Amino acid sequence: MIQIQKDKKSIVILMADDDPDDRSMTKEALEENFLLNELRFVEDGAQLMDYLKRRGKYTDPESSPRPGVILLDLNMPKKDGRECLKEIKSDDELKSIPVIVLTTSKAEEDILRTYDLGVNSFVTKPVTFVELVEVMKNLGNYWFDIVQLPKYNS
Repeated sequence: MIQIQKDKKSIVILMADDDPDDRSMTKEALEENFLLNELRFVEDGAQLMDYLKRRGKYTDPESSPRPGVILLDLNMPKKDGRECLKEIKSDDELKSIPVIVLTTSKAEEDILRTYDLGVNSFVTKPVTFVELVEVMKNLGNYWFDIVQLPKYNS
């Protein structure tokens, strides 16, 4: 069942990124902005799809809750972000989850391709932590204060 999300604190953010420094800095940047959302991590595209499809170590909905938003790196091992995005947006049960590409790529080809695949936003990772804090503040304001997200009971 889908309901309109009223309590922004309960939205789970799932970040798929193979770089431990990027994961750590993103977590810190979200904390700097007092975003109280639960943040979960997967390290590659295969783990992302296992998490979303509740396979392997992600079968328990209590320990692997459905995300309200996915932060997706494009360049990951096993299955890259483009493949994951295509799979997510072609799956009737997953396609309504907003996906924000957060990547080092600035390539026009990546931007066009990901929007063609149904990405909700494309953001180039900032170079400095201060810039990352600002990006996370803006993403938080938009995705958790302005936009109405569906809430999933699962």
